[in-house]
Amino acid sequence: MKHRTSLAAAVIAGALLATPALAQTVVPPSVISVTGEATVSVPPDQAQIDGGVTSEAKTAREASDANNTAMGKVLLALKGAGIEEKDVQTSRLSLQPQSAPNRPGPSAIVSYRASNRVTVRLRDVTKVANVIDTLVGAGANEIGGINFVVTQASKLLDEAREQAIADARRKAEIYAKAAGVTLGAPLSIAEQGSPGPIPFRKMAVGMAASAPVAQGEETLAVTVSVSWAIKAKE
Repeated sequence: MKHRTSLAAAVIAGALLATPALAQTVVPPSVISVTGEATVSVPPDQAQIDGGVTSEAKTAREASDANNTAMGKVLLALKGAGIEEKDVQTSRLSLQPQSAPNRPGPSAIVSYRASNRVTVRLRDVTKVANVIDTLVGAGANEIGGINFVVTQASKLLDEAREQAIADARRKAEIYAKAAGVTLGAPLSIAEQGSPGPIPFRKMAVGMAASAPVAQGEETLAVTVSVSWAIKAKE
């Protein structure tokens, strides 16, 4: 009986000692969370031109043959202009029947339209106007547009990343001063988005040869979210 009483007393004493620890709640650290922003202006280092040939004939075979012949001339012209085969990629290939417009009753097929379009990648953006002239001169009757591209955007944004962190710290210090606290170490840093090859504006192009093309610059942006621990002023 004495042994049982001692055991019960030990259990009760242990429970009483554990109660304060269980009652304690984990208090999250006090933080200031802000976003920092920075930009950098860079010129494009590549361009993409979309163009090709559309042919129409009475039969599908005639339309397809005419289109293949015309597109072959365009591809040869691009090769003659120094464009490598790896930089020319087919983007659209179609053969569609054409019906007579505004004719009552069942639609009758009056012709066939074949289309073959390619995307031409230029590693020298100063050659855009010359390549457009080459396409049009070789018989291309469709030029969809120009897309200027920055291929190494992530590396170019490294300086902007440092500036974005500095901008975030500046904002956090303003809030800390206003709240009467001081900044501690950063607890988290997260970049919003994943910069990769960033396309510039896409420009529509008419069929006029020797059209002036301005590559210009584009502003690339970085935004980071940073949380700082804060502590009372000493």
